[in-house]
Amino acid sequence: MSNFHARLDQIIPKIKEDKFIEGRGLGNEISFYVFDYEPEHELEVRDYIKHIKKEFNYEGSNRRIIEFDLYKMLIDIAKDKRIFDRIFEMEERQGQDQLFKALTNFAKPEVFLRKISEQVDGYNVVFLTGIGKVYPFVRSHNILNNMQEVLDNIPVIMFFPGKYDGQSLQLFGKVKDDNYYRAFRLVD
Repeated sequence: MSNFHARLDQIIPKIKEDKFIEGRGLGNEISFYVFDYEPEHELEVRDYIKHIKKEFNYEGSNRRIIEFDLYKMLIDIAKDKRIFDRIFEMEERQGQDQLFKALTNFAKPEVFLRKISEQVDGYNVVFLTGIGKVYPFVRSHNILNNMQEVLDNIPVIMFFPGKYDGQSLQLFGKVKDDNYYRAFRLVD
């Protein structure tokens, strides 16, 4: 079994631990975790996330997981604001640089956090996915930095296609994000 698959197999037991859901042992830190992986494993991770959710999706389960795919959220937000169709026109008329500026101005962390807070009731575990798909319009550290205002007592696992060393995030193992040191590696 590869190291990657061995790490995947540790996720469900971690989520089942009482200290995971209660946040004990973290020195009163927020319960934010990062599961980092090599980007070439993206499709396997997506399938495994479905498996994890299915594992806990039964009557009486004490883990209720909700997944927020940041890319899908960006699309939904653009559709809600009725600008989705204009995105393609803008790119064609004004170019990629203008499109990038417009989308990064529009895709503020507050917009995502508002949607998350509206939908999180009744759940006690949050998965953040779509990190690589939504780059560069949304930066994962911006979401995490602001998320503690919305989810201060719900564990969050960010599935991150890159490297997290406990101090900094490197998307795709190449793009250095700003430092983020409040999350814990879910599995070493």
